[in-house]
Amino acid sequence: MTRKYELNRRAERQAETRKRIVEATVGLHTSIGPAQTTISAIAERAGVQRHTVYAHFRDERELFDACSAHWADVHPFPAPARWAGVDDAELRLREALDAVYEWYERVGHDLEIFKRDSSVHSTTAALVERREGGLLSLRDGLAAGWSRRKTVRAAIGHALELETWHSLVRRHGLTRRQAVDAMLRFVSSV
Repeated sequence: MTRKYELNRRAERQAETRKRIVEATVGLHTSIGPAQTTISAIAERAGVQRHTVYAHFRDERELFDACSAHWADVHPFPAPARWAGVDDAELRLREALDAVYEWYERVGHDLEIFKRDSSVHSTTAALVERREGGLLSLRDGLAAGWSRRKTVRAAIGHALELETWHSLVRRHGLTRRQAVDAMLRFVSSV
């Protein structure tokens, strides 16, 4: 019984150490960015030695994947169920934009750091590419039911961009509702 207890306790300690490493890495990725994050900084922030980080994660990709999964669990993208059942194309777009802009309010800073580092850090570039691919799929789904599909797809794609939200809300001071209304008018006008 003692041996089994010791093994269970050891597994718990390893899981806790792994969690601390992941949380430390996420903290660094969302403050200084993935490109500037070092194993030494991760180890220091997690309260472990560098070799402990390597013992838990074989390479940067494995660590990055664990961090991405943790970040996505803490900050999930809005569930399409919120707008999927809305038949009216404009109301569906309103619901989707409101949800996406609300998410940007919470995670926009993190996403901007990831986007910045994607030009110099290949692992981050792959993450940003996947996120942008998801936005393209969302765009295509939201464009259903509109006439002038090609121009509407482009306008909806523009409305979904992080940079569009940043410009309207952060740079020019619109509220989320005002930004959504502005983008709805824009999409309707093309």
